[in-house]
Amino acid sequence: MANPTRTRGGSPARRTLSAAARAAAKRAGRPEPVVRREEVSPGRTLLVDPPADGWEDPPEPEASGSPDSSENEPEESGPEEGAPARRVARRVLVAVLGVVLVVALVVAAVLGWRYREGRQAEQARGEALAAARKAAPAVLSYDYRHLDRDFARARALLTGHFRDQYGRTTKTVVAPTATKYHGVVKATVAAPADGGAPAASVVSATPDSAVVLLFVNQVTESTQVPAPRLDLNRVRMTLTRTSDGWKVSGVDAL
Repeated sequence: MANPTRTRGGSPARRTLSAAARAAAKRAGRPEPVVRREEVSPGRTLLVDPPADGWEDPPEPEASGSPDSSENEPEESGPEEGAPARRVARRVLVAVLGVVLVVALVVAAVLGWRYREGRQAEQARGEALAAARKAAPAVLSYDYRHLDRDFARARALLTGHFRDQYGRTTKTVVAPTATKYHGVVKATVAAPADGGAPAASVVSATPDSAVVLLFVNQVTESTQVPAPRLDLNRVRMTLTRTSDGWKVSGVDAL
């Protein structure tokens, strides 16, 4: 029986390999590779010289009916893409909370200061009123028989410029007149007949100063008048807080 590999045109295996080589060379635009045609006998391997630039792999076939997943599949946002926005939101929130905290602290401080000032002013009203009731009889009274003692007691209740003014007035005006005419003046804060509180009230007050209005009765005796004379006076007294307590810093007759 004749050998099938000796048939015209070569064996089927050699024709298939030669066709594949020519097709690859045509796609690459290069001349067809030279194929050594050898008689292939059973048990022998056919050797084909590759092109100078190597074989070019054919493109991989795409699965029919399935679209390109890389083009059509929407990109998912990774966890890091939203991180900057979250950081900005946190910073804005922290800034807003900081502003709110500062405003709250300022409001609390102002309210606390006003409350403290109000409490101090209320306390000052009571202390200044008591000091005015005590000071009015001493400052507005004197007796020619012991002027130095009376004036010294009154000066102890005064402060500031008014203290100096009182000293000059009593020394140059009151003392000579009282001595000459045997003057005696006794002042008391007016009070109701039924024994109620003296007629004195606080006009205004701060923690360090106060203005008090008093109704003062003055009984004057001297050689110039035949009988004691009663004068009903209204006196506005200004008081100032000092390190030694509340002192009179001004007296005005109304």
